[in-house]
Amino acid sequence: MTSLEPTASPSSSAGLSAAFRVAPALFAATLFGSALLLFAVQPMFTKMVLPRLGGSPSVWSVAMVVFQAALLAGYGYAHLLARTLAPVRAAMVHLGVLAVAALTLPIGIAQGFATPPETGVTLWLVGLIIASIGLPFAALSASAPLLQNWFAASGHPQARNPYVLYAASNLGSFAALLAYPFLIEPLLTLREQSRLWSIGYAALAMLIATAGLIAARGADPAGSHASAGPAPTARQRLSWTALAAIPAGLVVAVTAYITTDVAAAPFLWVAPLALYLLTFVATFRDRPWFSTASVMRLVPVAVAPLAITVLGGSKDNWFAVILVNLGAFLLLALACHGELYRRRPAPARLTEFYLWTSFGGVIGGIFAGLIAPNVFNGTYEYPILIAAALLAMPGMPRDARRFLRDIAPPVAVAAALAIAWATFDVRLPLSAGTPFQIGLVALAILMLLTRQRPAWFLGLVLLAFTATQLWQPGLTRVEVVRSFFGVHQVVETADGTHRLLFHGTTIHGAERVRDADGSPVAGRPEPLTYYYFGGPISQAIATARTAQGSLGRVAAVGLGTGSLACHQHAGEAWTFFEIDPEVVRIARDPKTFRFLAACDPSAAIVLGDARLTIAASPARYDLIVLDAFSSDAIPVHLLTREALALYLSRLNPRGVIVIHISNRHMDLSSVVAAVGAEQGLVTFFKQDAGASDFIKDYRANAAVAVLARNEADLGDLPSQGWRRIEPGTVRAWTDDYSDVLGAIWRKKFGS
Repeated sequence: MTSLEPTASPSSSAGLSAAFRVAPALFAATLFGSALLLFAVQPMFTKMVLPRLGGSPSVWSVAMVVFQAALLAGYGYAHLLARTLAPVRAAMVHLGVLAVAALTLPIGIAQGFATPPETGVTLWLVGLIIASIGLPFAALSASAPLLQNWFAASGHPQARNPYVLYAASNLGSFAALLAYPFLIEPLLTLREQSRLWSIGYAALAMLIATAGLIAARGADPAGSHASAGPAPTARQRLSWTALAAIPAGLVVAVTAYITTDVAAAPFLWVAPLALYLLTFVATFRDRPWFSTASVMRLVPVAVAPLAITVLGGSKDNWFAVILVNLGAFLLLALACHGELYRRRPAPARLTEFYLWTSFGGVIGGIFAGLIAPNVFNGTYEYPILIAAALLAMPGMPRDARRFLRDIAPPVAVAAALAIAWATFDVRLPLSAGTPFQIGLVALAILMLLTRQRPAWFLGLVLLAFTATQLWQPGLTRVEVVRSFFGVHQVVETADGTHRLLFHGTTIHGAERVRDADGSPVAGRPEPLTYYYFGGPISQAIATARTAQGSLGRVAAVGLGTGSLACHQHAGEAWTFFEIDPEVVRIARDPKTFRFLAACDPSAAIVLGDARLTIAASPARYDLIVLDAFSSDAIPVHLLTREALALYLSRLNPRGVIVIHISNRHMDLSSVVAAVGAEQGLVTFFKQDAGASDFIKDYRANAAVAVLARNEADLGDLPSQGWRRIEPGTVRAWTDDYSDVLGAIWRKKFGS
């Protein structure tokens, strides 16, 4: 018998009584701290990785899958310990694992992952995350089921339902996710965050040791096995897995959806994940915050507007879009997790239950984060998961005949629409936009009127998904392709005169391909959208050329349709730096866009993240144009102090840097000015107002910043409506620090 095992002496009984009084609070505090560290490291480490992969939103999606897999590994390890060792020995083993994991601290990117490959980026990223934080993350994730198991075995009167401790764990997770974007990220650099996390890890190890000691000295160390009852059936395990998989997949899908147009930034990553965890807090308790009936009454109200917008709606009012998507996600997750808790086993089966739910989480994450991007050419995983959540709702008919009878009519209409679209090439002109929207609103109202019939409601949701996927009034899809960096759509206007490239929901270039009479446009194509001749980007390039006499070498970061190639003059050598191979393929194909083929058929295109490829380039440039976007979002790592220092190291003495910073959601002019001021540069800015009718001429207003070492290098640019800007109180962004939330605030409310 070890000194940690229980004894029957009177003195130990007194100590045991005192320990029991604090046991619930101690276990809850330890679970809270473990979850706090576990979920603070996720946005922190993913932010470290972003610069190596172009700031793609897919980085967080893949990271979520790896974190879920590490969670499963931790839960599997916890289940093994709980089934084979008494709490005292399990505590000793777990502390040993925590000590080994501590050898990998402080948190940082593992060696050997400096540059991503041109292909297999997803697998490379998975390896990077596992090698860098896999061990400490898995070790920490095991703490939640282990501590609940130890508490159940302690013999404490409150140990009959250890599942309630899961709420403390999820509250810790929720606190971490709220604190990161609002307190940690704005105040601390990544290096400081990593050091603070290591200190917290050491403190947590001491709390776990104390909790293990209390559990080992409890009155009933085998209590967790006393009321095990019959083993769960395969059907029970399958239901646990499915009810956990759907919300886990949804959290990945909804995060990718709402971050595409704003920014791949922690404050948008954590919002869906925080709500996901909050649903566990709300449902894993004897008295849930919301009754199942209340949740089920609200689900149709949230899903109906989502169904008619998720595949074809505008994101102009991004705040409303985020609220609608997060509201529907919250209700669907509440319903699934409430049903999951209702089907929980006896406490003795706790670790097995968490193992299967974690397995479900991994399946959902793998589907949304790994399988879907490689199988679907669009973000179809999101509507699929919404439909799956509705299918799993309480009240859905379980009788197959009744279910098919109810869902058949709207599904038949959806099938008829798809057949008509494919057979007759039905196109909706721009003038059909208003009637089409009215029809969708009517469909949403019909959903609400039939919400008492779950299968019929699901069928109407599928009908809405079908209609909005097939038609965008005024546009016809030519090609849709998906890569690690997003979804690209090549579309033609319904009248066939123009071809456009969308990335996400944002136009990345347009070309006039036919005249009004249908004849193909001949000759050199004219740049449109933000790149039209006479616009701010055009002015900046022309002025730099005039001020320097001529332009020798030019670096353009971001390719799009290749519009910038037609701003090139004879004798100039332009090099394009593009991270996405699919964009290069689209731009080089003259059957799709002719800018490169007509204006610079031998253009040099360097594939990879611009920070890495420009650093590797030996060339010096007279002009650097930054025009890199992920949908509407500009990768943050291209706007930092270190990034600008890199550009300057490749810029000739009189060279100019032009930065396209158009964004619906963020004010980036002051950020650029702050970074430029640190390097001793002058910054001029122009918000275009010359393009007034996009549907008529396909010209778009751009926001552009120009930086130079001396104002004289900008020629007469200040006289063309450009104004010099100063950083004011805005702090320069660095690779260690950025404040996306502040940029959004300035855009919305001003400085």
